[in-house]
Amino acid sequence: MGENNKKKVLLVGNPNVGKSTVFNSLCNKKQKTGNYAGVTVASHSGNYIYKDQEVEVIDLPGSYSIYPSSEDEAIFSKFLIDEQKNYEGVIYILEALSLKRGLLLFQQIQDLGIPMILVVNQIDQAERRGITIDMEKLSEALGIKIIQTNAKEKIGIDEIREAVDKNDFMKAHTISFDTPNEHKDFINKLVHKGFENEYKAWVNISLGKDLKKIESIAELLNEPEFKSLVPKRLQVQETVRRYQIVDKVLTDVISKKQQFKELLTEKLDRVLVHKFWGYIFFFVILLIIFQSVFFLAEYPMNWIENFFTWLSAFTGDHLPEGPLNSLISNGIVPGIGGIVVFAPQIGILLYFLYLLEDSGYMARVVFLMDRLLRPFGLNGKSIVPLVSGTACAIPAVISTRNIENVKERLLTILVTPFMTCSARLPVYSIIIGLIISDGAFLGIKYKALVLMGMYFLGFAVALLSAAVLNKAIKNKGKTYLVMDLPTYKKPLFGYDFKMVLGKVWDFITGAGKIIFIVSIIIWFLSYFGPKQKNTEWVASNVELDHSYLAKMGKGIEPLIEPLGYDWKMGVGILTSFVAREVFVGTMSTLYSLEDDAPEVKVIDKMRRDVKPNGEKVFSFATGISVLLFYAFAMQCISTLAVVYRETKSWKWTGLQVAMMTGLAYFVSMIIYQILK
Repeated sequence: MGENNKKKVLLVGNPNVGKSTVFNSLCNKKQKTGNYAGVTVASHSGNYIYKDQEVEVIDLPGSYSIYPSSEDEAIFSKFLIDEQKNYEGVIYILEALSLKRGLLLFQQIQDLGIPMILVVNQIDQAERRGITIDMEKLSEALGIKIIQTNAKEKIGIDEIREAVDKNDFMKAHTISFDTPNEHKDFINKLVHKGFENEYKAWVNISLGKDLKKIESIAELLNEPEFKSLVPKRLQVQETVRRYQIVDKVLTDVISKKQQFKELLTEKLDRVLVHKFWGYIFFFVILLIIFQSVFFLAEYPMNWIENFFTWLSAFTGDHLPEGPLNSLISNGIVPGIGGIVVFAPQIGILLYFLYLLEDSGYMARVVFLMDRLLRPFGLNGKSIVPLVSGTACAIPAVISTRNIENVKERLLTILVTPFMTCSARLPVYSIIIGLIISDGAFLGIKYKALVLMGMYFLGFAVALLSAAVLNKAIKNKGKTYLVMDLPTYKKPLFGYDFKMVLGKVWDFITGAGKIIFIVSIIIWFLSYFGPKQKNTEWVASNVELDHSYLAKMGKGIEPLIEPLGYDWKMGVGILTSFVAREVFVGTMSTLYSLEDDAPEVKVIDKMRRDVKPNGEKVFSFATGISVLLFYAFAMQCISTLAVVYRETKSWKWTGLQVAMMTGLAYFVSMIIYQILK
């Protein structure tokens, strides 16, 4: 199968059954896992080698049925059915606590004649709840070998590898689904005309596929019987019948001990999903997170900042005088240091988010937010991309694929970039550090309160924008949130920490590459400038105010002056349209080039900078203006590309850019004019 005799297998199952965890364990990868539906929204692939055999594992998005109701389920269904010749078989992950729900999709795949290996995951969770599963009876009833796993502890992973190596994929001997009598005659006609069996004919109609392309059955498509077959009704009929079959299978398989104590999950949910206390608890959790972002990150940030300040001074003292010295000590080192210093804050924020997802609490947030988001044209599932947007808008926009309603998905895509992503965090941190004092209210730092306020502001503006767009975009059907709340689980603290280290390193290397290039460009434009005399075109090592960079910055100064910005901030804003975090690197480079004291921290140089009229460059009014500009402006080329890919529309992508950037400019201008 495939090149170099490489096996290709699919990893399939419902959302939130540990599929991604199994994938990570099999392939030694670090794909993000979360204890709620919608984390994996595109197929991921990874390889492993077992007994000299290379195996490619494709982790498909979670789905409850072969009939797609959202973009991610459409990816799943198309790959599973249309690509059967291109993979060896399916590793089906079934959660021990949700056998009934998971067996619906399992039976559908089995009846399609696709060979499978069945893995029952999270057995330990079932045992804790007093649930006993007779695996022998279940295996016999389903006609398939079962492997038991606890993927988080990597129990049973080698058994899966062994089963794949031995080709233990099994097909069903009989089809469990019996076609309803009222449709049986017509389905049989389709079988006689070319379909392999009744169920494959049924599935093609239920999926609403265009059957006109199949010449052998073209004459049947004009019959009244065919026109009476409504795909959605057929899907409902199948679901009801399959659950009846599943109930019979599980009757003798599952036994449950009498629970005399109320389960911990039920006790916690009485508070955490309460109509009032649930929101209060969520608010407190956020407050703790933002306090930690400043309090816990303070020491490592100081160490990093001191290191880069020392490195800048060291290179300046020990490298030969000249352009190379200036480039490295005043350009590249301060620029990269300006981004790296914020790695601890980004890491702390991501770590808390991962713990909340891993524990099962994030699913409660989805449930809680459904009633809050409905009036704005969104639903509870929209909170997943909105919360994910606090890390990065790119995967957040992609995660909207699990939203079934087209309008709600579009609204979520358009407003998600308002959420405060990790790229904004360096900008917020440095500006808040410049304009907000170190005081505290009830033990909570003012800086933490302001940072939390910026996150709430992003969320509030996202909702208001959704409400406006909701009136403009025509409704295409109403949806309801139906979801299973998973049991609370102990987070994998060590695993999540490794995930965070990987994400922070990706941030540093990704932003570092951009900063490195931008720092060189900025240094070049600031090191050279036009000569006053006409004998030479350029002069080197000119004063910053006489450089080409200054001339470019002062050229746009009339446009940004109403917002309270000088030319250096204008250059920072221009470069940050590549990526928001570049603003900090740009300012670090500019202030290092302007000042001959490399031992002084960049933030101190920014704090004491003044305009020609004696006014502080980073006054309170200017700082608030900058915060609001970066809260609203669309400054990420990668996000724009993803929005276009997901909406397949330049109209909506252009509207998003115009709406966000226009709002950023006018709000920042008005606030500055009021506060100055």
